[in-house]
Amino acid sequence: MTNFLLTGGGTAGHVNPLLSLADAITAQDARATVIALGTAEGLESGLVPARGYRLETIERLPFPRKLSGYALGFPLRFLRAVAQVRRLIRKERIDIVVGFGGYASAPAYIAARLEKIPLVIHEANALPGIANKLGARFADLVAVAFAGTGLPREQLTGMPLRHEIEAITISRNQAQARKHFGLDENTLTLLVTGGSLGAKKLNDVIERSRTKLAAAGIQVLHIVGGKSDLAPVAERGYVRLTYCDRMDLAIASADFAVSRAGASTVSEFAAVGLPALYVPYAVGNGEQRFNLQGLLNAGGGLMVADSDFDDDYVASQLIPLLSSAKQLKEMAKAAATVGIKDGAQRLLQLVLGVLGPSHKG
Repeated sequence: MTNFLLTGGGTAGHVNPLLSLADAITAQDARATVIALGTAEGLESGLVPARGYRLETIERLPFPRKLSGYALGFPLRFLRAVAQVRRLIRKERIDIVVGFGGYASAPAYIAARLEKIPLVIHEANALPGIANKLGARFADLVAVAFAGTGLPREQLTGMPLRHEIEAITISRNQAQARKHFGLDENTLTLLVTGGSLGAKKLNDVIERSRTKLAAAGIQVLHIVGGKSDLAPVAERGYVRLTYCDRMDLAIASADFAVSRAGASTVSEFAAVGLPALYVPYAVGNGEQRFNLQGLLNAGGGLMVADSDFDDDYVASQLIPLLSSAKQLKEMAKAAATVGIKDGAQRLLQLVLGVLGPSHKG
C-alpha cells in the first residue's frame, strides 16, 4: 500500500489537477491512501472533502514581498509549518509528496526534502510560481502542463483534466449538450466565460454585442461569473448563467469560445479541440499570455489584448471568423493537435516511476 501526500491549493487551478491525480491514483490502486494538504482559506477546504478525500491544513503563508511585521515573523511561522508537515509525513508513513503549487506547497516541499522522501512537482502555468520554483531545485521530477517553463528536469505531461472533461475528449454530443442549456441544437454556438469569478471586460463587451451576434446567426452561452451583477437570462439564441456546474457540457456545446487564458481553461479547450479567442488577464505577472504560445503557434486559437477587445473587435473580427465554417474547422483540428487528453495518467505514471516497481499496485 502506498501513501500519497498531495499538496496545493488556494485556487481551482491548483486544486482541480490535484483532485484529478487523486482520482487517477485511487482508480488504479484502491488500497492507496491519498491525503491532501492545503489551507483552511483556500478552495480546497470545500472541494477536497466533497470529493471524498481527507484534507489536512496548515497556516496560509504567502511569501512576503516587502519589509513588514508579517515579513519579520514569516521565517518562524514557515518553520513551524514545515515541522507540522514533517510530523504528518512520519505519522502517516507518507511515501511521496506531489505538489501543485500554492501557499501550502512550499512547507511540504521542504518537509519532503528533510524527511528524505521523493518529491514530484506539477506546474500548471508556463510561467512558474514562487513555490514551484523553490521546490523544483531539489524535486526528483518536475511535470509541466506547458513545455518550456525553464524548470529543471521538466517533463511534459499536460494538465490532469477533470474526469468529466476527459469524457468529452472521447465522445462529444454537441446537440445533447446544447439541449441541456436550452439552446438550439443546430445553431452555431459561442461560449463566453471568464472563469468562476467572471471577467467584467468580456461580460460588458458581449452584452453590448448581443444584437450583432444574433443578427449573424450566432447563439451565445454566456457564463458571467460570481462577481457579475448581470442577472441570468434564458432567451432564444442567448443564455446567460452566473455559474455553470456542467462546464463539460458548456464546452461540448460550443463551436468557439471567448475566454481568459488560465492554464486549466487553455488545457481543457485544447484537449477537446475547441478553438477560442483568448483575452489574457491584464494584471499580474502575465502568465496567461505564456500559456497560449504553443496553441497560437499551432493555429488552434487567437489572442487579443484586453484593451483591444471591444465592440468593434467583435463586429469586425470575431463575427467574420465565426461565420467561416472552414476556418473554424481548421482551428479546431489545430487545437486538438496541441491538446493533451490524458494528463492525469501521464502524471501518475511519472509519479509511480519515481516511487519504483514495488509501488505500482
